[in-house]
Amino acid sequence: LTGVGVADITRDAGLTHGGLYRHFASKDALVQEACTKAFDWSIPVLDGERPHATASDRVRRYLSPEHRDAPGSGCPVAALAMDAARAGGGVSEVFAQGIERNIQRFAQLLADSTADASGSAAASPQDRARAIHVLATMVGGMVLARATAAAQPALSNELMVTLQTQLTDWLEDDTPSPSDR
Repeated sequence: LTGVGVADITRDAGLTHGGLYRHFASKDALVQEACTKAFDWSIPVLDGERPHATASDRVRRYLSPEHRDAPGSGCPVAALAMDAARAGGGVSEVFAQGIERNIQRFAQLLADSTADASGSAAASPQDRARAIHVLATMVGGMVLARATAAAQPALSNELMVTLQTQLTDWLEDDTPSPSDR
């Protein structure tokens, strides 16, 4: 987020500085809007992934070479979390809201996967804790996979496969994780 200047943004968008500032009060306002849009885009993509996608399906898709190799079109958290932490203020708030929405959606997916045939169940505190555990593991794994991909592709792949296996086994077996004990 700090590596891109207003001149780069305006040039790539075909705008002048004045044109940009007619739409946004500052570069920070632009960054906040861009981050909001990234979450707005990524959350419906997960929802529309495919009918009846399971939590395990989402883990496999997230921890994949395709996602790892396309940081600009994937999860904004894995791509920009450290930048958002350094930016603070409004950018941090946008990230916190996006992360909260992801936790809620994933917790609901977990609740729905254990609901009976009558329909959707409300997400429990345990569903929320599991969602936090799974999402944090996926994001951390993706960050590590991306950081190692160029120098040690085998390690990058091993990280993704190992975490995929561990998370999907845990989700499918419904066995307690260390955080549940």
